[in-house]
Amino acid sequence: MTGSGLMHADGAGLGKVQVRLRWDPSPYGEPARHLDIVAATYAAGDPYGPPEYVVHTESRSPDGTITMTRHSETGRGLGFVEVMELEFERLSSAYGRVVVGVAIHQTGGPRTFGDLTHAGVLVVEGYRQLLADDFAGVADATAATIAEFTRDSSGAWHLGELIRGFDSNPAGFMAEMGGVRG
Repeated sequence: MTGSGLMHADGAGLGKVQVRLRWDPSPYGEPARHLDIVAATYAAGDPYGPPEYVVHTESRSPDGTITMTRHSETGRGLGFVEVMELEFERLSSAYGRVVVGVAIHQTGGPRTFGDLTHAGVLVVEGYRQLLADDFAGVADATAATIAEFTRDSSGAWHLGELIRGFDSNPAGFMAEMGGVRG
């Protein structure tokens, strides 16, 4: 199920959303496989300009509306081991777009999504699944955007699927992930 244009039945838009990430650990003797969820927030007046701020493992949004609630550096193979929570009902009206993606740390040599086993991402609001993907469409990428959340003129937030692969390290990905699609 994809999330394009999904919103509450009452038209209020999205509220509290979770992005959940899973992957299996490295085979014995290989360096740990380490993935990170990343969210970039863009100004309402410049939704494709530079991000106002980026949230990842080592950070959170200035107002606490985007936070990492679970983090893994190995995958552990125990279901969804990394979780980011986005509270759109509290996000300032100064922001009009949030792009969420996943980056693979390149420790121990280049790794792509195709090198991972049982990798997947799930976007949910409460018990409602908004988006699910297994990264098969970006198997040759080292990072990928997953979802684009945008605010409409009424202030309601909506989800659009944005599965797009990148060939960059986590720092480079954070700089380019929200650019204009070509």
